[in-house]
Amino acid sequence: QAPQAAGSWHNCIRFPRPVHHRIPNFVNAEAAAQRLAVLPEFIAAQTVKVNPDTPQKMVRWHVLRSDKTLLSPQPRLRTGFFSSLTRTSFPADALMEACTSAGVAKYGKPLGLDDKVKVDLIVVGSSLVDRNGARLGKGEGFAELEYGMLRWMGAVDDSTLVVTTVHDCQVLEEPIDPSRMLEHDVPVDIIITPTQVIRTTPSIPKPPGILWHKLSPEKLAQIRILQELKARIEKESGTQLPTGPSEKLPPLAERAARSGGRGRGRNGQRGGRQGGRGGNRPAAAGQQGGNRPEAAGRPAASQQ
Repeated sequence: QAPQAAGSWHNCIRFPRPVHHRIPNFVNAEAAAQRLAVLPEFIAAQTVKVNPDTPQKMVRWHVLRSDKTLLSPQPRLRTGFFSSLTRTSFPADALMEACTSAGVAKYGKPLGLDDKVKVDLIVVGSSLVDRNGARLGKGEGFAELEYGMLRWMGAVDDSTLVVTTVHDCQVLEEPIDPSRMLEHDVPVDIIITPTQVIRTTPSIPKPPGILWHKLSPEKLAQIRILQELKARIEKESGTQLPTGPSEKLPPLAERAARSGGRGRGRNGQRGGRQGGRGGNRPAAAGQQGGNRPEAAGRPAASQQ
């Protein structure tokens, strides 16, 4: 079981509920985004990668409003890779739309594996975090897959700061046992809540890239960009990359795979999700390594 977080989930998380398999849409997410926007590291950054989930919408807004380059992945990587946006990418009156997943897809420039980009700051969503930088996500490991691909592209390295915005109630009062974390887990360097900035002391290293030996055949079959990357590496190296153990995909992933990513769920959101990405997640940073019980609202220890 995970240590207890401060406060009550019922008081700090808003629609959509339940929050299982989602990055929780926390109360006062806008205040946390504003606190991030005045952080020296944010001000100095030119290119910021931000997850596509609902609670980080205003983070994306601040990135674009500050004339920075926003790098955002397609939700669950099912329709593409990353999209890049700047203030010149969309009409002046479309800033709020450009901050949504649909707006990123509409106005963004798709990036390929050969594009050269340097990411100065990474912002991720979380279900729970501790003051040592360990984080729990929603279970599918897409944040780690995205990080692993950026490492392969040379866009990030160990020195690239990873930041998360969460509610104070999502910050654990007791640390997660480091032995419960997996080799693909991406720790966070800075936690920002509506009321405070926490600079962590991560007890686990950042993954060096995509951990192919953790990536299941089922997950690989979901993500075209990973298939292309794997084929390229194998062709260039003349060797076959390892694969991870087979797994049963979480319910949301299975539904999206059957519908080709075009199914609509509640409120017309694609893939049956609103602002979230996942389920019991395989390991990532390119990997999977085991279904982990880590969604918000439940007492499990693992990661996004």
